[in-house]
Amino acid sequence: MGSLFRSEPMCLAQLFLQSGTAYECLSALGEKGLVQFRDLNQNVSSFQRKFVGEVKRCEELERILVYLVQEITRANIPLPEGEASPPAPPPKQVLEMQEQLQKLEVELREVTKNKEKLRKNLLELIEYTHMLRVTRTFVKRNVEFEPTYEEFPSLENDSLLDYSSMQRLGAKLGFVSGLIHQGKVDAFEKMLWRVCKGYTIVTYAELDESLEDPETGEVIKWYVFLISFWGEQIGHKVKKICDCYHCHIYPYPNTAEERKEIQEGLNTRIQDLYTVLHKTEDYLRQVLCKAAESVYSRVVQVKKMKAIYHTLNMCSFDVTNKCLIAEVWCPEAELRDLRRALEQGSRESGATIPSFMNTIPTKETPPTLIRTNRFTEGFQNIVDAYGVGSYREVNPALFTIITFPFLFAVMFGDLGHGFVMFLFALLLVVNENRPGLNQSQEILRMFFNGRYILLLMGLFSVYTGLVYNDCFSKSVNIFGSRWNVSAMYSSSHTAQERDKMALWNDSVVRHSRVLQLDPAVPGVFRGPYPFGIDPIWNLATNRLTFLNSFKMKMSVILGIIHMTFGVTLGIFNHLHFRKKFNILLVSIPELLFMLCIFGYLIFMIVYKWLVFSAETSREAPSILIEFINMFIFPASGTSGLYPGQEHVQKVLLVVTALSVPVLFLGKPLFLLWLHNGRSCFGVSRSGYTLVRKDSEEEVSLLGNQDIEEGNSQMEDGCREMTCEEFNFGEILMTQVIHSIEYCLGCISNTASYLRLWALSLAHAQLSDVLWAMLMRVGLRVDTTFGVLLLLPVIALFAVLTIFILLIMEGLSAFLHAIRLHWVEFQNKFYVGAGTKFVPFSFSLLSSKFSDGDNVA
Repeated sequence: MGSLFRSEPMCLAQLFLQSGTAYECLSALGEKGLVQFRDLNQNVSSFQRKFVGEVKRCEELERILVYLVQEITRANIPLPEGEASPPAPPPKQVLEMQEQLQKLEVELREVTKNKEKLRKNLLELIEYTHMLRVTRTFVKRNVEFEPTYEEFPSLENDSLLDYSSMQRLGAKLGFVSGLIHQGKVDAFEKMLWRVCKGYTIVTYAELDESLEDPETGEVIKWYVFLISFWGEQIGHKVKKICDCYHCHIYPYPNTAEERKEIQEGLNTRIQDLYTVLHKTEDYLRQVLCKAAESVYSRVVQVKKMKAIYHTLNMCSFDVTNKCLIAEVWCPEAELRDLRRALEQGSRESGATIPSFMNTIPTKETPPTLIRTNRFTEGFQNIVDAYGVGSYREVNPALFTIITFPFLFAVMFGDLGHGFVMFLFALLLVVNENRPGLNQSQEILRMFFNGRYILLLMGLFSVYTGLVYNDCFSKSVNIFGSRWNVSAMYSSSHTAQERDKMALWNDSVVRHSRVLQLDPAVPGVFRGPYPFGIDPIWNLATNRLTFLNSFKMKMSVILGIIHMTFGVTLGIFNHLHFRKKFNILLVSIPELLFMLCIFGYLIFMIVYKWLVFSAETSREAPSILIEFINMFIFPASGTSGLYPGQEHVQKVLLVVTALSVPVLFLGKPLFLLWLHNGRSCFGVSRSGYTLVRKDSEEEVSLLGNQDIEEGNSQMEDGCREMTCEEFNFGEILMTQVIHSIEYCLGCISNTASYLRLWALSLAHAQLSDVLWAMLMRVGLRVDTTFGVLLLLPVIALFAVLTIFILLIMEGLSAFLHAIRLHWVEFQNKFYVGAGTKFVPFSFSLLSSKFSDGDNVA
């Protein structure tokens, strides 16, 4: 797995790939995911690189495959995703694959086009039949009815649509019939009236069933219309209006016999089209089923092939030696596997001259590689969200595995809520191999990716819930309370004890609303509770005051320990990067500043807990007052916590005051002394430097590092880093800003840890309010209706507990725990200015069919 404490050591390697074996070598490297390629053609545009033609060919194949997948999905044919990932196809098979896919595409497009055409014709014929059926009742065409007694009968007695009347008037009557969308009927009628000046008569009828639009494929409601008009000029206008509103126009039969013939012909053609369309769909489905068997493997192969050619475009081409030269970052532990992969690629291609590699020294900062597994991946993502760690610096994720769920649990401490969260996370962990969970909705997928974080957060919340003795706002009496109520009665004590102590009697018990237990009375307090808070505090009226004092002091203690640990981790960075002077001039003054002020505060809290008992508790001084008096030097002496307290505090303040100028000026002055006391040493170290090229600190330390490593060689000219690059003013300003930020941050960060107390208090009070408003009301109802009422009350209590206390409060505590790690803990030692190691690996390619663009 590699080290989680620090990123793996990296080296820069140069690969010499023969032209005939480069494709196979990169295919072998992509399967193993060992190296990260550097782009050696940054000044060359994408269209001018050597393998741009091959990349375009892969994009063409991707286009064809995307079309195939769309057609297969449209036909509701399942897409089988193979478990094994097929290797990238050899270059000899690419042309054959391209020819097969292009032939399949042409065939599918032709069959699909014919199918759509047949389907469109079928829909038009069905519309025509519906139109003929509906318009049969629109016009009466009784030509035989001719009255003999009147040459020109009154139009008031005949229908305007009576065709015989129109013939007698000598008018040339025309008809336009068809179908129109339901939403366009009103506008269509208004347009006809305005344009045709009322010389048209429009008749509508709504179809009983919805029909599919041949153009769009939508199933919509249609209206059948019949427009009668006079004159050819009006007819042209009517037809243009029908075209504008996308009406489906069909010829209208003049006679009943013609209508009958058309209807019979339509029925015959519809039956024939149904038969042909059914056979076409069967053939199309057979072709798609056969294509679906191999489409997954071909999609994966094309993606791998495209990734290989993209990577080959990052290599430089040596024309004289006919080979490709690539530069890669590779973990030192993987160099042997890298050589084996090159040998495997050369062997598969059958080349006589194998490809080879060699490591080269560099002054560039390598990328950061920290290997993770299922358990550590979530915690590493939390750290990387702040910033990818600098190369070889201490990785906070190792400690975040414990501190993050613990600080969350301090704010979320509840035995019941923590156990519910633990069960939910355990369910995700048990079913983690199911592919559906990882490909589900975004919110569920987010929970799934952080399942181990949720598991530990729930487990730690169970622990802190036991410490707080809090389970759904109620205490659990596991070991029995250590407070004895009967010992407060006066009858159980002697006469002398009754005179000295405020004891209870029957009158006090009956007439007092609040009774106070005195731990100084013998037998009342029988020692501390074995684990956590005594359950009797859940009944006390001053429970909130007691828990506030306890949780506030606990938050301060945890926060100072957490920050001190962060400063201590910075020492490991200084030792690794051979900057031992930073330990003396930065880390130790920071620790002294932190411990002499806030470490002393922890000492006073613990000392007061241990020294003062119930009998002497009234004599105990306030820690807050004593801590303030430490800085203002009061004229009147105080009793203090212990003898000689004033002298100890003065010594601590003197040490704090002396550590501040050392923190501000120590490192800049030391670097200035190093710079003036030595000539400019060259960069003779092998491998790579551990800081940026333009770092003034590196310029001053070159000679010092060479002496520590036993390397006293010098190079002329100092290469890229010269003595003129040293800027004392910039170093001084950087150190002053860092020191001011640290000194002020110690105060603000310590206060920031009080959020542990505040959120714990808020969670406990919300839980208590929810219990009092729901469960207590449901349990107090009489037995007649209590059972019926209790079931919905319990259901509502469970829903509100999940959504308010578990999800909303849990999210709040989660975000505050992230802030405590990012701001208060990691800024003490973590720079987070590195770049992540992204290997050339086929496993990073998306396996989804719909993704057409991939990044190697």
